[in-house]
Amino acid sequence: MAAAKNNTRFAFIMVTSLFFMWGFVHNLDPILIPHLKKSFSLSTLQSSLVDSSVFIAYFLMALPAGYIMKRYGYRRGIISGLILFAIGSFLFIPAANTQQYTYFLMALFIIACGLTILETAANPYASLLGDPATSTQRLNFAQSFNGLAATLAPIIGARMILTKGFSDEALNAMDAGARQMALASEAASVKTPYFILGCVIVLIALIFAFIHLPDIKEDTAADSGRGIMHALRHKHLVWAVTAQFFYVGAQVCVFSFFILFAIKSAGIDKIKAADYLGWGCGMAFMVGRFAGTFFMRFISPPKLLALYAFMNILLCIAAITLTGMITVYAVIGIAFFMSIMFPTIFSLGIRNLGTDTEMGSSLIVMSIVGGALLPPLLGYITDLTHNIQYGYVIPLICFVVVLFFGLKGYKPHPSWAV
Repeated sequence: MAAAKNNTRFAFIMVTSLFFMWGFVHNLDPILIPHLKKSFSLSTLQSSLVDSSVFIAYFLMALPAGYIMKRYGYRRGIISGLILFAIGSFLFIPAANTQQYTYFLMALFIIACGLTILETAANPYASLLGDPATSTQRLNFAQSFNGLAATLAPIIGARMILTKGFSDEALNAMDAGARQMALASEAASVKTPYFILGCVIVLIALIFAFIHLPDIKEDTAADSGRGIMHALRHKHLVWAVTAQFFYVGAQVCVFSFFILFAIKSAGIDKIKAADYLGWGCGMAFMVGRFAGTFFMRFISPPKLLALYAFMNILLCIAAITLTGMITVYAVIGIAFFMSIMFPTIFSLGIRNLGTDTEMGSSLIVMSIVGGALLPPLLGYITDLTHNIQYGYVIPLICFVVVLFFGLKGYKPHPSWAV
């Protein structure tokens, strides 16, 4: 009994490390956006394709990832996801050598394919690895290390990538040829951090290849012929997919455009903005996850989700209408109240699905495509109005949808057939 409990604890620790790793690479994207925007002279809408290339992979790979879990189990699924993660990281080297923006997007897409498999495996695995009564708290705890990554990645990434470049004044003083060479050297500064990241992922994959993980599977005896439509008969799952689509879109908008937002709304430089992203948004996100896990002992997860969504609606209004550093603090507040949303929506969405759990998990991960589709809308509004603050109407709308899910959409309606 004790050995089994220790094995379960070690399995949970290893799976939790995955939450940190994909959180780290995701939170390098806000560094990549201003970096590549400058290196390739992109518009805000064009730079948002960094997010689109990442999150479109979730839409395309989520269902295949679910089938991998069903056929080969969580352990092999995790290893295959880590391999794709590492390959995409190493592809940043040829992408930088060729100096083609499209190749950077392709490398990010491959990384995201690996992350899709990892998230499809790790989220339900962490949720199922223990007492069902505490599944939401356990998943929020694991996701808290995603928040730790959100703190560290911008701070480390800014100093490894953003500090390598030339100032706008220096670039403007160069002739066309020298400027092109300078921008090319800036684009190449991503090679070292992504090479290191790829090596770390290979090491983690090797550890998973040689350790034993408890294989948790649903009873599939009655699962023959069941698929998407069977899973969608659960109304609360449909609402969870919808809420997750809008939540992830909001999170990506808030984090990915934070540096551009802070520069424009508060007039601070990019390194200081990156520090506010890490020590401010990232730390708030991490603390919010741990705090949310604690609050759920006293407040039911749906009620806490609704309360946090309402607070974010108010903070989005502040970010849109106010000016100066108060807008930066408002967005940091948004990060705090966003913290519990993904794992809480996920856990509530797969609750009581039985043999539809794997498919439900895939569908919720699939809804992460909101992170690909909604940021370009923010970018379009920004380019159209020349004011990135107006773009924050997009996350505001998203949090209204999350509020509805926390109030009503989470409730199971087993009688609804699709």
